[in-house]
Amino acid sequence: MDGSIWVSILAVLACFVFSGFFSGSETALTASSRARMHALEKGGDKRATLVNRLLTARERLIGGILIGNNVVNTLAASLTTGILLSIFGEVGIVYATIVVSVFVIVFSEILPKTVAINYPDKVALIVAKPISWIVALFGPITLAIEAFIRGLVSLFGLKLGEDTNVLSATEELRGQVDLLHKEGGVAKAERDMLGGLLDLRELAVEDVMVHRTRMRMIDADLPPDAIVREVLTSPHTRLPLWRGRHENIVGILHAKDLLRALDAVGGEAVRLDIDAIALEPWFVPDRTSLRDQLRAFLTKKTHFALVVDEYGEVQGLVTLEDIIEEIVGDIKDEHDIAVSGVRVQVDGSVNVDGSVSIRDLNRVMDWALPDEEATTIAGLVIHEAQLIPETGQAFTFHGFRFQVLRKTRNRITLLRISPLDLLKPRRGTATAAE
Repeated sequence: MDGSIWVSILAVLACFVFSGFFSGSETALTASSRARMHALEKGGDKRATLVNRLLTARERLIGGILIGNNVVNTLAASLTTGILLSIFGEVGIVYATIVVSVFVIVFSEILPKTVAINYPDKVALIVAKPISWIVALFGPITLAIEAFIRGLVSLFGLKLGEDTNVLSATEELRGQVDLLHKEGGVAKAERDMLGGLLDLRELAVEDVMVHRTRMRMIDADLPPDAIVREVLTSPHTRLPLWRGRHENIVGILHAKDLLRALDAVGGEAVRLDIDAIALEPWFVPDRTSLRDQLRAFLTKKTHFALVVDEYGEVQGLVTLEDIIEEIVGDIKDEHDIAVSGVRVQVDGSVNVDGSVSIRDLNRVMDWALPDEEATTIAGLVIHEAQLIPETGQAFTFHGFRFQVLRKTRNRITLLRISPLDLLKPRRGTATAAE
């Protein structure tokens, strides 16, 4: 072989190297973490600044890389064909096709892209400078091609460059966290905390409040010494006072204020003026978002509010702790009463109190039952069944079998929930009610 053939072979190898460079760069830059690059840019990394600049003009970046990649691939194919034709004759075309295909697929596509997808941030920082030169070089060509493509697709009624992102930033972040959890990069507790934080905007206080049927209150007309005994036996530090009827809340009694007043009168409870000690109740609408309510708690510097509906009727109460628990999970202290609302059975089924919230059950069992139409698990069964079921009745929906174990009047108080994949296969098609 003469010297010109060796020069051509070196040129072909160089083309394959450049092709691998373009393929790996495209993968690394598009797969790099924008959050990581943003943090590096804030830290003064000029390469990260360049990466972010390239990604802001994504169409031009991809266009420049594709032009460069196609040019070197075409050149490699042409040179290889010429070399093998001069050595083997017409059959060299077949050999050239095989050689170029193998080298492009293995060394110019799979190998560089595998490296880039495993180390996207590192590779992106390395290739940022040379890729910026390539984009600048092919910039005018890329702009011309973009204009031609936009004109072409406009004939079909399509418009490019519009904001067509389906997911919001919150949904994208939630999806990324879920993906990292599945891959083992984020623990379940951390995923739940981040998910709870993102949910604050979507949830309302009615979704986390203590319902009025479970509120612990004190009759304001009781003798002061009886009220003191009620407060001392309660696990709560703040207790609503009612007068005449339970819905008529006239004040909030704080245990610390009561003890200070009791000390001021020498421990003689009968001398206490409960109305003077009680704080003015704070009423908030039931549709207030948790994010807004959290801000309101911090602004007002109080931890307790009564929840009312559109008619002004008290529906329950919400505390700062209730909102924080949506982020960090259940908070227990030495005065909390342990309530076992979820009990896993040996056969894999779960006995659940009807008042347990769907969100809490999902968090404990790592399930995904919908909570858009109902707050509690009993409410979900009633919503899906479109009736108030009887004891022993069972329903199948959302991949689970729900059986009513106990009912008090019109309230479902205990359910057994069994994932369908744990049940033995049955003949025929599953029905909604059994």
